[in-house]
Amino acid sequence: MRARLALCGLAALPAAVHAGDDPVTTSVTVVAKKPLVVKLPDKTVYDVSNMPRAENGNAQDVLQSTPDVSVTADGSIAVKGNSQVTVLVNGKPTAVTSGTGDERALALQTMSGADIASIEVITNPSAAYNANGGAILNIVMKRNRKPGAHARWRASTSSQGLWNVGADGDLTRDRLSVHGSAALHHDGTLKIRQSEVDWHNPVSGQSGQTRQASEVFVHRVVASAALGADYVLSETDGLSLSARRNTRRSRPVFDVLNNNRTEAAETVYHRISNGPNEQSDHSASVSYNHQDSGAALKAMLQHSGTTGLIDKSYRDAFIAPLRATDYSRGTTRSARRLNQATLDWSRAGAHGQSGLGLDIQDKVDDLSNYQAAVDPLTGAETPDPNTTNGYTVNTRLGAAYLTQQIRQGKWEVLLGGRAELMRLQVRPAQRQMLTQHWQAFNPSLHVQYAYSEKTDVTLSYRRSLQMPDALDLSPDTTYVDAQNLSRGNPLLRPQRLSSLEISADTAGPQVSSNLGAFYRASSDTVTDACSFADNVLMTTRQNGGRARSAGVTGSLDWKPGGALSAGVDGGVYRVMLSTPDLAGMVRQSGLAAYGNVRAGYQLGSDKLALDAHVQSAGITPLGRYGASSSVNLSWQRQLSKTLSLTVNANDLFDGSKRSYRTNASTFRQAGYDHFVARRLYVGVTQKLE
Repeated sequence: MRARLALCGLAALPAAVHAGDDPVTTSVTVVAKKPLVVKLPDKTVYDVSNMPRAENGNAQDVLQSTPDVSVTADGSIAVKGNSQVTVLVNGKPTAVTSGTGDERALALQTMSGADIASIEVITNPSAAYNANGGAILNIVMKRNRKPGAHARWRASTSSQGLWNVGADGDLTRDRLSVHGSAALHHDGTLKIRQSEVDWHNPVSGQSGQTRQASEVFVHRVVASAALGADYVLSETDGLSLSARRNTRRSRPVFDVLNNNRTEAAETVYHRISNGPNEQSDHSASVSYNHQDSGAALKAMLQHSGTTGLIDKSYRDAFIAPLRATDYSRGTTRSARRLNQATLDWSRAGAHGQSGLGLDIQDKVDDLSNYQAAVDPLTGAETPDPNTTNGYTVNTRLGAAYLTQQIRQGKWEVLLGGRAELMRLQVRPAQRQMLTQHWQAFNPSLHVQYAYSEKTDVTLSYRRSLQMPDALDLSPDTTYVDAQNLSRGNPLLRPQRLSSLEISADTAGPQVSSNLGAFYRASSDTVTDACSFADNVLMTTRQNGGRARSAGVTGSLDWKPGGALSAGVDGGVYRVMLSTPDLAGMVRQSGLAAYGNVRAGYQLGSDKLALDAHVQSAGITPLGRYGASSSVNLSWQRQLSKTLSLTVNANDLFDGSKRSYRTNASTFRQAGYDHFVARRLYVGVTQKLE
């Protein structure tokens, strides 16, 4: 039977050296090659520290190259077809990664891939994790604790004035280890969008058509810095501190062509805006570790925050009918603060391991919107009362979990239960505060059976809640663009999700494989509710939907020895959705699939890596989306012992364009988003030791 180690993520502490120790003691150094893939009952760990694509890439590139993970060009993430994904950094949530999909995508697109040590893919999290309803991707950052001083700098460049520079280093002496990094990025994305809507107002009987088309290159300037320290208090105790800060700013020029047509008239105009847009985030944590006699204790305090400013000011230049230019002043400001305290304890026994923990979180979201018409002669502003508003959302979570790992013969079982108490408060600026409470007990189960020396069979089950996003809870109207407004729903309830998965893993000297099947279900699913008024699409949120999906997944990795390695993974699954609409419940189902191919070849000082990805078309609650693909090639050459050259060619065949369509009772919409990811990066990295 293959040996397994499944501790609760608590690393052993380095032993301290005391002045009285015997100087003649003989020491033996054992050098072992770190495995690229480690499979545990509740997760799979992929070592990406030497991935060629990571040197010039970002965190989104690294995730896209990770097996079982699908990432589109706009930053949408799925794990084995599951789009409910929580992203953690070093095992904990942060303010920026716990935000909306757009916020999280921007954070990942501007996080250096070279700073990442490993990716943990957790399809069915155990009770020890706050999964918030779905799968987990845990990004583990590099922290070198080797004795001595080490440093590294890197730089890369691409077309359209894009370039990156960065440096990191560490120093370890006696009990103290200090590490830090700093980087400056000039990155960007060309975004091409087109949308056409045919709408009908069942109350007034009016109908019409609206069109939008835009093309803009968003150029961002990103500065980041991180600092951390580890101190060995004794042979059993250690203390760690870390801090990180990132700032992002851009000034994109949006020129959106709008065409509104009704039975009575047609209006054609350009809506032009140029920001600025700004975002910053920070985090700081302190943790204490104790490990002795088979027991491990870890206590952590963490604070993180993020602020954002999106300037939505614009001018409307009319083509038909000809009239004076309209001016508007608008901004959306957001701030999020997340404070967390966790306590994790585990003890190893003769037949397994026991674990328990506490998790206390307090998250505050402050959001405000301002929209006003501007007099072009005097500059006087007249606020729009419908889209000028503000509100605060306070989410408090208290959770306790218990896990029990049992090993008996060929069996290994990981049982878990997580009790959660949640309070959600929505405080609009001009309305009465709304408070909701929830409590839940979410079980988890992982059973692994060693069928043979090479084959394991694993069964996993998890139930959890997914809390509403703060942006979905606004009781007021928010301006999105010329043809779209949004309004939240402060009475949204958490979505209830459950997941069941069975898989078989086979590992051999050259070939390893996985074959699995899954079933996922959600109730109280949050869906969009859309209506038209004054040629503008109003989107609100509501509970009441249901979702089911079931399918098969598989992977195959081949390492014949020597220079070549190759792998493939993918899945096919059926999705069944029930969505409330004006005419009643809409039920639909459809097949979807994903596939990833990867290959690597190393000859002397050269390393070549290829990864290709495809996502099929699929269904949405009231429509469909189109297929997308990406093929990426990386070449790395070791110029000397300390200097290397890396070339990344991303999205070689420009497959990131994704179409969509929606068929609702009041409108039909069709369009596409094309976030152009095709790019060539050339970079160098040098180590200083």
